Amino acid sequence: MDLNLQKEKFSEAYVRAVAAVAGFGVSRPEVDDDSVDLTIAARGGKGTVRSPRLDIQLKCTANAAIDEGKTFSFPLKIKNYDDLRDEQVMVPRVLVVVRVPDDVAEWSEVAEDQLLLRHCGYWVSLRGASAVNNTTNKTVDIPRSQIFTVDHLKSIMNRIGTGGMP
Repeated sequence: MDLNLQKEKFSEAYVRAVAAVAGFGVSRPEVDDDSVDLTIAARGGKGTVRSPRLDIQLKCTANAAIDEGKTFSFPLKIKNYDDLRDEQVMVPRVLVVVRVPDDVAEWSEVAEDQLLLRHCGYWVSLRGASAVNNTTNKTVDIPRSQIFTVDHLKSIMNRIGTGGMP
Protein backbone atom coordinates (compact mmCIF):
# COMPACT_ATOMS: atom_id res chain seq x y z
CA MET A 1 0.00 0.00 0.00
CA ASP A 2 1.20 3.50 -0.83
CA LEU A 3 2.50 5.45 2.22
CA ASN A 4 -0.01 8.29 1.72
CA LEU A 5 -2.87 5.80 1.67
CA GLN A 6 -1.48 4.20 4.85
CA LYS A 7 -1.49 7.64 6.50
CA GLU A 8 -5.06 8.28 5.36
CA LYS A 9 -6.30 4.96 6.71
CA PHE A 10 -4.38 5.30 9.99
CA SER A 11 -5.71 8.80 10.66
CA GLU A 12 -9.24 7.63 9.88
CA ALA A 13 -8.83 4.70 12.29
CA TYR A 14 -7.60 7.11 14.99
CA VAL A 15 -10.66 9.37 14.65
CA ARG A 16 -13.02 6.40 14.49
CA ALA A 17 -11.51 4.96 17.68
CA VAL A 18 -11.89 8.26 19.56
CA ALA A 19 -15.47 8.69 18.32
CA ALA A 20 -16.40 5.11 19.25
CA VAL A 21 -15.18 5.57 22.83
CA ALA A 22 -17.05 8.89 23.00
CA GLY A 23 -20.22 7.15 21.85
CA PHE A 24 -20.64 8.90 18.49
CA GLY A 25 -21.28 7.54 15.03
CA VAL A 26 -18.92 8.14 12.14
CA SER A 27 -19.72 8.19 8.44
CA ARG A 28 -17.64 8.83 5.35
CA PRO A 29 -18.98 10.85 2.41
CA GLU A 30 -18.94 8.96 -0.88
CA VAL A 31 -17.10 11.86 -2.52
CA ASP A 32 -14.64 14.25 -0.85
CA ASP A 33 -15.12 17.35 -2.98
CA ASP A 34 -15.95 19.65 -0.06
CA SER A 35 -12.92 18.97 2.20
CA VAL A 36 -14.93 16.59 4.38
CA ASP A 37 -13.39 13.18 5.02
CA LEU A 38 -15.55 12.07 7.94
CA THR A 39 -18.70 13.19 9.72
CA ILE A 40 -19.22 12.56 13.43
CA ALA A 41 -22.81 12.42 14.62
CA ALA A 42 -24.46 12.32 18.02
CA ARG A 43 -27.87 10.78 18.49
CA GLY A 44 -30.47 12.92 20.18
CA GLY A 45 -28.86 15.33 22.58
CA LYS A 46 -29.79 17.55 25.48
CA GLY A 47 -29.07 20.91 23.88
CA THR A 48 -30.91 23.23 21.54
CA VAL A 49 -29.64 21.39 18.46
CA ARG A 50 -30.81 17.80 18.18
CA SER A 51 -28.41 15.20 16.74
CA PRO A 52 -25.39 17.52 16.33
CA ARG A 53 -22.83 16.77 13.62
CA LEU A 54 -19.21 17.67 13.02
CA ASP A 55 -17.41 17.44 9.67
CA ILE A 56 -13.72 16.62 9.69
CA GLN A 57 -10.93 17.20 7.20
CA LEU A 58 -8.24 14.65 8.03
CA LYS A 59 -4.53 14.95 7.45
CA CYS A 60 -1.64 12.79 8.61
CA THR A 61 2.01 13.74 8.82
CA ALA A 62 5.34 12.41 9.97
CA ASN A 63 6.93 15.80 9.30
CA ALA A 64 5.29 18.01 11.92
CA ALA A 65 8.13 19.24 14.07
CA ILE A 66 7.00 19.53 17.66
CA ASP A 67 9.07 21.74 19.89
CA GLU A 68 8.42 23.41 23.21
CA GLY A 69 6.06 25.93 21.61
CA LYS A 70 2.31 26.03 22.10
CA THR A 71 1.55 25.33 18.43
CA PHE A 72 2.94 23.43 15.48
CA SER A 73 2.70 24.38 11.83
CA PHE A 74 1.04 22.39 9.09
CA PRO A 75 0.91 23.32 5.37
CA LEU A 76 -2.67 23.00 4.12
CA LYS A 77 -3.77 23.18 0.50
CA ILE A 78 -5.58 26.44 -0.27
CA LYS A 79 -8.71 24.59 -1.40
CA ASN A 80 -8.93 22.83 1.98
CA TYR A 81 -8.13 26.05 3.84
CA ASP A 82 -10.86 27.98 2.02
CA ASP A 83 -13.41 25.18 2.53
CA LEU A 84 -12.61 24.98 6.26
CA ARG A 85 -12.74 28.73 6.90
CA ASP A 86 -16.20 29.10 5.33
CA GLU A 87 -18.74 30.42 7.85
CA GLN A 88 -21.80 29.63 5.73
CA VAL A 89 -21.77 25.84 6.16
CA MET A 90 -24.56 24.16 8.10
CA VAL A 91 -22.35 21.56 9.78
CA PRO A 92 -19.29 22.94 11.60
CA ARG A 93 -15.92 21.73 10.34
CA VAL A 94 -12.55 21.15 11.90
CA LEU A 95 -9.15 20.08 10.67
CA VAL A 96 -7.65 17.07 12.42
CA VAL A 97 -3.94 16.45 11.84
CA VAL A 98 -2.63 13.11 13.08
CA ARG A 99 1.10 12.96 13.76
CA VAL A 100 2.88 9.65 13.23
CA PRO A 101 6.50 8.53 13.62
CA ASP A 102 8.72 8.48 10.53
CA ASP A 103 8.98 4.68 10.70
CA VAL A 104 5.65 2.98 9.89
CA ALA A 105 6.62 0.05 12.12
CA GLU A 106 6.42 2.43 15.11
CA TRP A 107 2.87 3.66 14.39
CA SER A 108 1.29 1.03 16.62
CA GLU A 109 1.92 -1.65 19.21
CA VAL A 110 -0.50 -4.44 20.01
CA ALA A 111 -0.52 -6.63 23.10
CA GLU A 112 -3.18 -8.60 24.93
CA ASP A 113 -3.81 -5.73 27.32
CA GLN A 114 -3.34 -2.69 25.09
CA LEU A 115 -3.49 -1.14 21.66
CA LEU A 116 -1.03 1.75 21.40
CA LEU A 117 -1.24 4.23 18.52
CA ARG A 118 1.56 6.75 17.98
CA HIS A 119 1.50 9.75 18.19
CA CYS A 120 -1.81 11.63 18.33
CA GLY A 121 -4.19 13.89 16.47
CA TYR A 122 -4.72 17.62 17.00
CA TRP A 123 -7.77 19.62 15.96
CA VAL A 124 -8.37 23.21 14.99
CA SER A 125 -11.34 25.16 13.68
CA LEU A 126 -10.49 27.53 10.85
CA ARG A 127 -14.03 28.91 10.60
CA GLY A 128 -13.88 32.64 9.91
CA ALA A 129 -10.13 32.67 9.22
CA SER A 130 -8.90 35.36 6.85
CA ALA A 131 -8.55 34.85 3.12
CA VAL A 132 -4.98 34.66 1.83
CA ASN A 133 -3.29 35.55 -1.45
CA ASN A 134 -1.38 32.29 -1.64
CA THR A 135 -2.42 30.00 -4.48
CA THR A 136 -1.07 26.65 -3.29
CA ASN A 137 -0.71 26.32 0.50
CA LYS A 138 -1.51 28.13 3.72
CA THR A 139 0.51 27.20 6.78
CA VAL A 140 -1.81 26.90 9.76
CA ASP A 141 -0.79 26.91 13.39
CA ILE A 142 -2.40 24.14 15.40
CA PRO A 143 -2.58 24.47 19.20
CA ARG A 144 -0.82 21.56 20.90
CA SER A 145 -3.39 21.82 23.69
CA GLN A 146 -6.14 20.74 21.28
CA ILE A 147 -5.40 17.02 21.18
CA PHE A 148 -8.25 15.12 19.55
CA THR A 149 -9.29 13.10 22.59
CA VAL A 150 -12.55 11.59 23.80
CA ASP A 151 -13.05 14.48 26.24
CA HIS A 152 -12.29 17.15 23.63
CA LEU A 153 -14.64 15.50 21.14
CA LYS A 154 -17.45 15.31 23.71
CA SER A 155 -16.88 18.98 24.54
CA ILE A 156 -16.98 19.96 20.85
CA MET A 157 -20.20 18.02 20.30
CA ASN A 158 -21.75 19.57 23.43
CA ARG A 159 -20.92 23.07 22.14
CA ILE A 160 -22.45 22.27 18.74
CA GLY A 161 -25.48 20.78 20.51
CA THR A 162 -26.09 24.08 22.30
CA GLY A 163 -25.82 26.11 19.10
CA GLY A 164 -22.13 26.96 19.50
CA MET A 165 -19.12 26.27 17.34
CA PRO A 166 -16.26 23.81 17.94
